[in-house]
Amino acid sequence: MEKIEVMTQGGRLLSARLFSASEARSVVVVAGAMGVPQGCYEKFAHFLCEQGHNVITFDYFGTGESLQTPLRHCQTNISDWGEEDCTAIIRFARDYFPGLKLQWIGHSVGGQLLGMIPAVNQIDQAITVASGSGYWRENSPPTKRVAWLLWYFIAPLSVPLAGYFPGARLNMVGDLPANVMRQWRRWCLNREYAVGAEGEAMRARFASVTVPITSVAFSDDEMMSRRNVESLHSFYQNSPRTMIRLKPADIGEKKIGHLGWFRERYRDSVWAGQLLPLLQ
Repeated sequence: MEKIEVMTQGGRLLSARLFSASEARSVVVVAGAMGVPQGCYEKFAHFLCEQGHNVITFDYFGTGESLQTPLRHCQTNISDWGEEDCTAIIRFARDYFPGLKLQWIGHSVGGQLLGMIPAVNQIDQAITVASGSGYWRENSPPTKRVAWLLWYFIAPLSVPLAGYFPGARLNMVGDLPANVMRQWRRWCLNREYAVGAEGEAMRARFASVTVPITSVAFSDDEMMSRRNVESLHSFYQNSPRTMIRLKPADIGEKKIGHLGWFRERYRDSVWAGQLLPLLQ
């Protein structure tokens, strides 16, 4: 594993990690969930590397190791993560590994960002994992019970006071730049999520995606309901879409949830049994 820095077109430095396989058959970009640092995907990346795939993980600007200023001074939002950060990672992957198939595994927001990347159709295949719209009224019950409190009280009060979202102290999501939280809140309060909140230009961007997408979702996901997942992927109306919904018991597990699958205990059931065949 090699730590690298990738420069975006706007001059932002992203912290990334490169896992190089001998005789690699493809390069896989792992785009993480909101508030989840790239280090959480390191064992999964090593696993893919052992199976013959080069892997790139990265932190979105303003998060993890890609935070270079006090968080209250960071002006990025989620759209910027797609337009700048993800575009830069795709460009790096294409330049560094010319001729190799480029595959994308997007966890949660990492699957949502596909509709915000100008260079998205340079990807050969995308796999979204536990990725849905985020509209709070359609969230799974455990999250829905607290989402209204987050979006109507906690976020509007805490962001102006702290200058960012102090999620680590609140034990909710993690620390996030203020504009990320403000934009995410607008999206989660809209029935059509980002597409509804941002208008026709965003709808057209999602519709412009033609990359084949496979959605892998879990029936015990405490955040994303079946409706959340189906809603998000309906916006990719011009992409060939395959929808897979797994019950933990079907793959020999008791639970997986929204943030479980990248842990090493799922090496055989999820990594080798479900995701690896999709990459092959």
